[in-house]
Amino acid sequence: MLNKQDIETILNKKRELHPNDPSIIETWRLLIEILSKNEEDTIKYLDHCSADDLYHISEVFEDVSEKLESREFIRCLRRLDIKYPELKMTRDIDIAAEWGGVSE
Repeated sequence: MLNKQDIETILNKKRELHPNDPSIIETWRLLIEILSKNEEDTIKYLDHCSADDLYHISEVFEDVSEKLESREFIRCLRRLDIKYPELKMTRDIDIAAEWGGVSE
């Protein structure tokens, strides 16, 4: 089961870091690890997370997609792209679909 509190802790740490801080890589690694464990739990989480959380998570879409290799994950991301057009995630999602080997 996906631990929402763990994700929130990681995202809060990530928000405190400068975008060029090398330790940001560790937050990405942790997010990838958690979000790649269970496709269904990840999709449920993403469907209900805030736009700000989704913005920060979008940086690891490709890696999560590569591990999940899931058409449903990409469909979820497409729905969220429509829900939050201001996040401009379309290109990131296109790349995630490629990395995950998902044809739509």
